[in-house]
Amino acid sequence: MKHSQTKKQTLKKALALLLIAITALFALAGCSKKKTSATLTIATSPDYPPFESLDASGKVVGIEIDVMNLIAQDLGMTLKIEQVQFDSVLPGIQAGKYDVGVSGITVTEQRKKNVLFTDPYCLAAQAIVVPSGSAIKGKADLAGKTVSVQSGTTAESFCMEQGYKVNSYDTNSDAETALTTGKVDAWVIDDLTAKEMTDAYNAAHPGALVMLDEAMTTEPYAFALKLDNADLCTKINASLQKLVKNGTVKGIFEKYGAPYTEPAI
Repeated sequence: MKHSQTKKQTLKKALALLLIAITALFALAGCSKKKTSATLTIATSPDYPPFESLDASGKVVGIEIDVMNLIAQDLGMTLKIEQVQFDSVLPGIQAGKYDVGVSGITVTEQRKKNVLFTDPYCLAAQAIVVPSGSAIKGKADLAGKTVSVQSGTTAESFCMEQGYKVNSYDTNSDAETALTTGKVDAWVIDDLTAKEMTDAYNAAHPGALVMLDEAMTTEPYAFALKLDNADLCTKINASLQKLVKNGTVKGIFEKYGAPYTEPAI
């Protein structure tokens, strides 16, 4: 009888230890799952304020970075930012090096052949910037003139299509310098970025640059993904639509002192 009880006690202890071990394994698995999140890697050229720029510490900040941080949080993902030149963003997306292109990218029919776009989150315009006192007062006056643009942008393609003489530069800072040093007659750039950069330049050189009232074009901005990444695009769109419709995106624009035009989505 005593021997039988000892066996039962031993069996009970073994079962108890087994249950403890199984419980611990599930607990560890649960903790691991909570701590591990997928990474959402974005490619951006941080020379396009207020959409992307570098702060004093070298950190990438801006409207699109704020939006993407909120989207990543909503999707339960960790945002990773890769800095590249603008004309390398879309090729990098096509090659699968990055998940999302986030760099003030205009949706065009030509680009749609190579990348998948999210829904647009804002409407922007291409502005014309000239030196104070310039004879250029609008698009019609650009005939025969030389304009500076950033390489790979819709400003570049549009100006080339219109037959303007175009000088292309890696960054908008270089395109601005080309104008301020007299190498070109005008500079074509997104209106929000144009305002921020010309205001900054004019703070040190009062009245030096003027942004014309007439815009070159009006265009939608969105984020770019690889053509076969429809599942991620759908998830980003769901988050993006909430942020646009509940006024969060507008609030982010206001945070950076930028006017906002909501797209129809």
